[in-house]
Amino acid sequence: MSPKCLLEISVETLEAAMAAERGGADRVELCEDLSVGGVTPRAELLRGVRSQVHIPVFSMIRPRSGNFLYSGAEISEMRRSIADAKESGMDGVVLGILTKDRRVDVARTRELVELAKLLPVTYHRAFDEAGDLHDALEDVIETGAKRILTSGGAKSALEGSAVLAKLIEAAGERVVIVPGAGISSANIEQVARRTRAREFHSGLSTALPYGSNDYKKFEEEVRHLAAAIGRIA
Repeated sequence: MSPKCLLEISVETLEAAMAAERGGADRVELCEDLSVGGVTPRAELLRGVRSQVHIPVFSMIRPRSGNFLYSGAEISEMRRSIADAKESGMDGVVLGILTKDRRVDVARTRELVELAKLLPVTYHRAFDEAGDLHDALEDVIETGAKRILTSGGAKSALEGSAVLAKLIEAAGERVVIVPGAGISSANIEQVARRTRAREFHSGLSTALPYGSNDYKKFEEEVRHLAAAIGRIA
């Protein structure tokens, strides 16, 4: 029997995290400022979500919006944020660092993966900014990260599904490829069929704009997405 598909929802508030859990999400990615792709959440938000939400919570570790080239001071801030995530009871962290020549910064990423230790690391969509995604795949595997969140370099996971399928095949059991970007209940079965992925990520921004506080509608959209995932064989 194939393992159950897993749904991760990105959220930026306690209310959205609770709505995602009620709607049937298997995991939440906790950020602030999702309109810019997400940055590190405050420790207070981490603790608040951990006290109210019972499914796994992964914390974004991103000191600012913009590119993924970080100074020494920003790397130090990322180290502190990982410590906050561990102290707050997070179940994983999400991060990504690139070099000036658009490659995965293996050395500094590996250092943060080792610092996170028992918390699994997801390499986020900085991956899609890399010059060669197949080289980037091997580089991320070298860092020890457990997952890669990616659209296959395309605007959406559906558009990048052919590349995602090749990445999933190349990755094998070495790292989990998590399609994300533009995934909704209307297209997730198509993305799953084309890629054969088993974990999926959505912020549901196509159904509900970032910054909306209509948590009832958000919960309903998560429920629709979870139901669609449940139909995937």
